[in-house]
Amino acid sequence: MTIKEVEKQTGLTRSNIRFYEKEKLIEPSRNDKNGYRDYSEKDVENLKKIAYLRTLEISIDDIRNIISGKVPLEEIIKKQTTAIQTQIQGLNKAKTMCERILASGNISFDELQVEKYVADLEPYWSDHKPVFKLDSVSFLYVWGSLITWAIITLLCLIIGILSYAKLPSEIPVQWDNGIVTSVVNKKFIFVYPFACICIRILLRPIIYVKLLVNYIYRELIAEYLSNYLCFIALSVEVFSIMFIYRLIKSVVAVLLVDTVVLIGILIVGITKVNSGFHKS
Repeated sequence: MTIKEVEKQTGLTRSNIRFYEKEKLIEPSRNDKNGYRDYSEKDVENLKKIAYLRTLEISIDDIRNIISGKVPLEEIIKKQTTAIQTQIQGLNKAKTMCERILASGNISFDELQVEKYVADLEPYWSDHKPVFKLDSVSFLYVWGSLITWAIITLLCLIIGILSYAKLPSEIPVQWDNGIVTSVVNKKFIFVYPFACICIRILLRPIIYVKLLVNYIYRELIAEYLSNYLCFIALSVEVFSIMFIYRLIKSVVAVLLVDTVVLIGILIVGITKVNSGFHKS
C-alpha cells in the first residue's frame, strides 16, 4: 500500500512515518515497477506499536532494541514504569507540600517558614537536584526566551530601516566564493524581520510537535532552534550589507561561527540538564 493509505490507516503523519523509516524501525519493500515504497499490513501494525510506545515516552533507541530482539519489551516496560512511578512520587510529594502550605491559612512570602515543612534541608535539596540543575542552565533559557526573539527581530527591522536609504536598488541574496550570483530589489531587506516573525509564529510550533525527544528537552530545543534560525536571519542580513560595502566576502565564515557558538551552548546546556536527571 502507499504512504497515503498508511497515513489513513494509522492516523500518523507522513513525516512521522518517514522518520521511523529513517530510524530503521520499519523497512518497507520497494515496488519493482515504479520503485515506490510498498507498505505491508505488518508495517502498518508495527507503526501503530511504535507510535504507541512513543506516547509512553519510550525512547527510539529502546524501541529499536525491542524490535531487533536485543531487549524484551517487558524489560523496557518495567524500566519505564519505574521511571514514571518516580515522577509520580515526586509530584505527589510536591502536591502534599502545597496542600500543607494552603492548610496553614493565609500566608505570604515573608511569612513562609521552610523549616516548618522540611525537617532536614540538605537531603531535601539533594532530592530535588533536577530542579537546581535546570536553574544552572538558565543562560540557555535566556537564549530561548521570547525577549531574545523580540530583540533579534527588532534588530533586523532597525538595521533594515537605517540601511535602506543607502542601499543600491538591488542587493545580493546569493553568493559563490565572494561573487554575487543572485540579486533582488532592496526592499528584500525587510524580509529578514518578517522571517523572524514567521519562524516564531508558524515554525516554532511545528518544531515543538515534530521533535521526537523527551518532554524534558522538547520545549527547550524548540525555543532554542527557533531563535537560532532568527539569529541566522539577522547574521545574513548584516552580511548582505557588509558585502555590499566590501567589508566581508564570505557568508560561510559568518554562519560557521554562528553554528559553532550556538550549538556549543546547546550541547553544554543539554549535558547539564541530562547529568542533573541522571545523578538525582
